[in-house]
Amino acid sequence: MQTKQRKIILLAFILFPLFLLSSCETNAPLSNINKNHLIIHYIDVGQGDSMLIQIHGKNMLIDAGTTESTNELVNYLKKQRIDKLDYVIETHPHEDHIGAMSKIINKFEINKFYGPKITANTKAFENMVDSLKSKSLKINVAKAGQTIDLGSDIKCKIIAPNSDAYKEINNYSVVIKLEFGNTSFLFEGDAEKISETEMITKGYNLSCDVLKIGHHGSRTATSDEFLKETHPKISIISCGLNNDYGHPHKPTLTKLNAINSKIYRTNKDGTVILESDGIKISKK
Repeated sequence: MQTKQRKIILLAFILFPLFLLSSCETNAPLSNINKNHLIIHYIDVGQGDSMLIQIHGKNMLIDAGTTESTNELVNYLKKQRIDKLDYVIETHPHEDHIGAMSKIINKFEINKFYGPKITANTKAFENMVDSLKSKSLKINVAKAGQTIDLGSDIKCKIIAPNSDAYKEINNYSVVIKLEFGNTSFLFEGDAEKISETEMITKGYNLSCDVLKIGHHGSRTATSDEFLKETHPKISIISCGLNNDYGHPHKPTLTKLNAINSKIYRTNKDGTVILESDGIKISKK
């Protein structure tokens, strides 16, 4: 055997285990999950939203990103060894929130599906409805004041929408607050200042440790009054790299920096995973 051939064979033996290890790590689920802890995945789906909430063996998905992110989102959920979603929330029917929803419905067992009382004349919405019908699922209309059962020790409450007559679809966004022990999380969808003002007026306790910033960090959300009520220690902005909208907008970042809120952005940090034991929150 020639010297060059020996070197190639030797190199293959050295590299093969590395490739194998790399492949295993890429497809491995989040390790060491404590099912009694609250795990929240703010999934990088580009210029869109998708969050996976896990506790007590239950899984809740809020939104399903863009159509372009479909394969990435499905693969991500499968990597977490998920075959059933106990709850799926469609915050509102914009494509960047329901683009992959049809495939999610087709691929996973779903117990209950929630969405606001608003439709959209788009292919993404049509596909989502067709997939729901094919599995004999209905859209449970989400309204402020409703609760979702994730366990006796966790409060999951819908606090918006508070009206059924908005001019802007974003304000139909389903807003959810989670409380686990002494920690709290708020998911704002694309709710803008009108919805934020309604939540304040209704007297909801908006204080939270972690806020999923509204409308991808646009200046149309995160009003001064809303930020004063929420005052998050951690802010999550879900947006795409070099997106056409310029999200997140500078005024929003300036406000968050002014209150020393730790900012994570999916366009810079990728998928962000937070874990709460009911006392403290840590980034995994």
